Amino acid sequence: MCLLHYMRKAVLIIPVCVLLSLLLPAQTPGPLPLGNNRELFIDQYLIETMTGVVQQLHYPRNEGMVLKFDQPWEGNFSAYCTVIKDNDRYRLYYRGIREAGKDGNDNEVTCYAESDDGIHWNKPSLGIYTVNGTKNNNVILANTAPATHNFSPFLDANPNVKPAEKFKALGGTNKTGLIAFVSADGIHWKKWRDTAVFKTGVFDSQNVAFWSESEQQYVCYFRTWSDGGFTDYKGFRSVSKTTSKDFIRWTAPARMGFGNTAPEHLYTNQTSPYFRAPQIYIAIGARFMPERQVISEEQAKALDINPNYFKDCSDAVLMTTRGGNVYDRTFMQSFIRPGIGLENWVSRSNYPVLNVVQTGKAEMSVYVNESYAQPTAHIKRYTLRLDGFASLHADFTAGEALTKPFVFKGRELEINYATSAAGYVKVEILDEENKPVPGFKVNDCQEMIGNEISRIVLWKGTQDVSPLAGKTIRLKFYLKDADLYSIKFN
Repeated sequence: MCLLHYMRKAVLIIPVCVLLSLLLPAQTPGPLPLGNNRELFIDQYLIETMTGVVQQLHYPRNEGMVLKFDQPWEGNFSAYCTVIKDNDRYRLYYRGIREAGKDGNDNEVTCYAESDDGIHWNKPSLGIYTVNGTKNNNVILANTAPATHNFSPFLDANPNVKPAEKFKALGGTNKTGLIAFVSADGIHWKKWRDTAVFKTGVFDSQNVAFWSESEQQYVCYFRTWSDGGFTDYKGFRSVSKTTSKDFIRWTAPARMGFGNTAPEHLYTNQTSPYFRAPQIYIAIGARFMPERQVISEEQAKALDINPNYFKDCSDAVLMTTRGGNVYDRTFMQSFIRPGIGLENWVSRSNYPVLNVVQTGKAEMSVYVNESYAQPTAHIKRYTLRLDGFASLHADFTAGEALTKPFVFKGRELEINYATSAAGYVKVEILDEENKPVPGFKVNDCQEMIGNEISRIVLWKGTQDVSPLAGKTIRLKFYLKDADLYSIKFN
């Protein structure tokens, strides 16, 4: 038989679906469903190309100490902190313990502070537990070890949440698993179940949970290690994820990936929905550098640091995720560096507090646990402009950035931006064939100069983009000596 005959016979046994896949053009993803979500330029979700433009990380401003761990039941090893903005009240939770001990020991308590502005904090005398011989303290949990080792609460955003369960929390170690707690007021807590609701993890860190508006379920990001099983201490400190519809029954764990980046020890992950764009989870994690010693034994003695806690160092890094099982690590550099002073270059210092909260009309705050294992242990506040984690940035020579195709809802386009006196931002709208839409070309756009959290884009004096709603479009940004932090269709 000739070779052609064999080829004909081979073709006959190839499945039709395979032949079709070879003959038909490759399927391209559909347009992004932007809707009226606020979008930050913090990951690779929206931007397709950049020329003369970069994604630039912005660094929080140090606003100084806001809370000292100076009570007898708090102390040097206070840690695993959470801040919650509950309407006009700010609530702060943290572990209290003065001397280091085994994880989950009976001396660990959970403490509480509150504030009207997120800046000035007080420790109310709650009278709930007797600690160190007095009820005149700010302790909300005691005698509930090991949950007090890493008690991590959240304000439940589930629209169907019962008032008595408005606040929820998880705490526990690998021996017990994660134990669920509930509270109506965020101060008086009770176990929701006598036994752990989730057990497949190492848990030797702060394990964080919240109600996801975008996923319509509870999610929990918890401590595992990178190698071996989910309960093995092998490799790098890392993060895994589980989900639940009812906060009681949780799915099998899935490891979080970090894209094409080198593995690092992530001591805490501090993952939570960004309050102005809840489909984006901000993760300000503690990057731990074991055996990267900065200070000497003599210096450690002078600072009165516990001798077991000065031979490593750590800083804070910024990651994001939008659900799924991968963190975006667009920015590998430090987000919050250790401050000036040797006291900041010790083990397990510079650990971020869970959650980012708004503390001003144009300001949001991040908090950091500093001077760990020292008598001066405290929480410090850092600030950024709203949406100001990162931006599309162009220098004086100007540049352009093009989005991926998307579909939106709304009548106007709002931007958060800043320029120099010589700079500008302009926006052009392209159709699905990448052609400028008449009336929305770059030369039709009013040049935007200034520094504003909210600015409505105008083309030929009009802001109405509703004729394009529901259609596939792209945006092209023209930037000169400018930063574009976010966009939103209203």
